[in-house]
Amino acid sequence: MKFVSAQLAFFFRNRTTRRNVRALLRFVAVLVAMMLVFSIIFHFIAEAEGQRHSWVTGLYWTVVTMATLGYGDIIFQSDLGRIFSVVVLLSGVLFLLVLLPFAFIQFFYAPWIEAQSQMRAPRELPEGTRDHVILTRYDPVTMSLIPRLVDYGHPYVLLEGDMQRALELYDQGIHVVLGDVDDIETYRRIRAADAAMVVASDNDFLNSSIAFTVRELTDRVPIVATVRAPESIDVLELAGSSHVLQLAEMLGRSLARRTLGGDTRASIIGRFDGLLIAEAPATGTPLVGRTLRESNLRKATGVNVVGVWERGSFEIPGPETRIGPHTVLVLAGSEEQLQNFDALICIYSSTDAPVLILGGGRVGRAAARALQEREVVCRIVEKNPERVRDVPDLVIGSAAELEVLERAGIREAPSTLVTTNDDATNIYLTIYCRRLRPDMQIVSRATLERNVSTLHRAGADFVMSYASMGANAIFNVLERDDVVMLAEGLDVFRYPAPAQVVGRPLGESRIRETTGCSVVAVENGTEFVINPPPETTIPASAVLILIGTTDGERRFIQLYRR
Repeated sequence: MKFVSAQLAFFFRNRTTRRNVRALLRFVAVLVAMMLVFSIIFHFIAEAEGQRHSWVTGLYWTVVTMATLGYGDIIFQSDLGRIFSVVVLLSGVLFLLVLLPFAFIQFFYAPWIEAQSQMRAPRELPEGTRDHVILTRYDPVTMSLIPRLVDYGHPYVLLEGDMQRALELYDQGIHVVLGDVDDIETYRRIRAADAAMVVASDNDFLNSSIAFTVRELTDRVPIVATVRAPESIDVLELAGSSHVLQLAEMLGRSLARRTLGGDTRASIIGRFDGLLIAEAPATGTPLVGRTLRESNLRKATGVNVVGVWERGSFEIPGPETRIGPHTVLVLAGSEEQLQNFDALICIYSSTDAPVLILGGGRVGRAAARALQEREVVCRIVEKNPERVRDVPDLVIGSAAELEVLERAGIREAPSTLVTTNDDATNIYLTIYCRRLRPDMQIVSRATLERNVSTLHRAGADFVMSYASMGANAIFNVLERDDVVMLAEGLDVFRYPAPAQVVGRPLGESRIRETTGCSVVAVENGTEFVINPPPETTIPASAVLILIGTTDGERRFIQLYRR
């Protein structure tokens, strides 16, 4: 009963609905009055023909005639009576069979169904809601962010201004609230003043409007805004954004970090306080053909091999894992330990040929700048000369043409970055480049997370998705750098020591066997132990630094949830 009354209250709250219902009631009143008038006229004509009927019979005859049932038990003999019967019949067809259903559907049934739909997509959050994340757009970045928020136990709400779209998202299991992102009343209804964070991931103009609107309500809540044009950064900060993320720049630099240059020097791809994560190719080094035990890297340099890449497939290695010609080692250690590794291994140089960057957009140019900072020679291939007027080493033309690629140096390049913003184009170019150079490293960009596996099958050694990287950057603002994304599907993350492993030696915790994640460091107050040995006892106040795939991270959180 309470549910029905709540539905009725919501239904009649709309002014248009109330006006429509009044119109429907007026139509029904006219219809009832018409039936009463016809019943009275029926009695006069029946009396004229010598028939006597009760008032109930008169109403009965009017209803069955207007409804076109016409049982035939009461009929008129005179022409006047038959003409009257035709008038009543036609009135019934028009008013009872045509206008009444139309009016009922138009003025009551359709608004009622719409009101029920609107109740499925709420317009406000319950009183007392706090520490939630407010998302203002459903795009590839937030699609990737939502599962991570759920895994770590952070409540969220997505704002959507279109009713139909909100219902579609609701049916997909998304926590959606109906409201305009530039309306301060919307943020009052969703308790923005008590939120943990507001994420503005639309275009630069709307993001500035969102930030300015939220700041009108509260100065406390952090606002994370994404930006496309570098010149918009200052405006977004002036509008009230706490953190402005230039995702294209970040993605370009991430792709550059994954790129192997002309030697086997360890390339740092992530930092976690004093812990450095790096990658180094085994190609052309004496490590090829040996197992990790035989390589003796940990004893010789202090670094720990925490993972290996084989053509885009990441594995947690064991002592008997064999290093192949295409293996890329994932190393964990301090800066000094990585320098020891470089001194031992990077003397094996392969080539001085430039790295190719296919696509001279924002991501491609950012990757080129990052490679130049590492003193790695690179060359951009771009078919639109207007986009790359300030790029020194450049080949103008389509990367889909063999002549252009050969002019750019595809036959000698140690690596190729595929950086266009169209996943279909990236898949095409990856297949083509892999066919031309089976031995070359290919690093590709993906806009949508669902295309990552396709790019790996196409031949990419590493793939970084715009969606995952953006989601990880936003999540790190919330968790204060608790997760470092090394590659698509591979993270280094921080987690308080679970009660199940406290007081036990690390080797007996079976974290690696049960979750697939490896402990690469243990932080206990001011003490930071990198690559802890198996006999290390885990204190109650310790924080573990782990490396693992996204699935492994999810298994760890589910198994050791706080």
